[in-house]
Amino acid sequence: MRNVLLASVGMFALSAFAPAMAADMAARAPYVKAPPPVAIYNWTGFYIGGFGGYASEDSGTPKMEGGFAGGTIGYNWQAGNIVYGFEADGAWADVDASVSTPGVTVKSKIDALGTARGRIGFAVDKVLFYGTGGYAWVDNKISVSALGVTASQSNFHSGWTVGAGIEAFIAPQWSIKGEYLYRSLGSETYFGVASPDLNLHSVQFGVNYHFGGPIVAKY
Repeated sequence: MRNVLLASVGMFALSAFAPAMAADMAARAPYVKAPPPVAIYNWTGFYIGGFGGYASEDSGTPKMEGGFAGGTIGYNWQAGNIVYGFEADGAWADVDASVSTPGVTVKSKIDALGTARGRIGFAVDKVLFYGTGGYAWVDNKISVSALGVTASQSNFHSGWTVGAGIEAFIAPQWSIKGEYLYRSLGSETYFGVASPDLNLHSVQFGVNYHFGGPIVAKY
């Protein structure tokens, strides 16, 4: 009976000290919250977008000038901080100039323009600085009006383009960009007369949607 009584007293003492021991252990091993994920931007993948801008002729009196708007499709590859890729775009345009003499008006108007270009740049996380160059084209029409009669002829001018730009992610799959392009386009024949070369300066801004999710979350 005495042994049973001693055992009961010991169990009661352990149960009294158990909460204090558990609290002490918890204080020695506090909970550590995992760090939040870090977003790493990767430019590799397909993208599509829209853009608009303004173009003006390099020389001429009067100079052709006006706006344009259209769409873009492209693909990027990223290796380290280097991003290279290919992009094609096409736009409707209203870039024109006209000259009049008594009874006669001559108007030149670019109805559409586009490019197919390579791009190479340097990425600093979500910002890309790049140079670009490649093929350029425009669809141009010359109209001659006299005595209430108008005759017109359209030609497709081909040439090259070179420029530079900046693009930046503003959301997980959306980026905005701004770029300058110089377009040099060859001569064509209108009404039996060869036109001068057509050289344009253009500034354009766009928004692109990137497929595949360029963000990689790491812990």
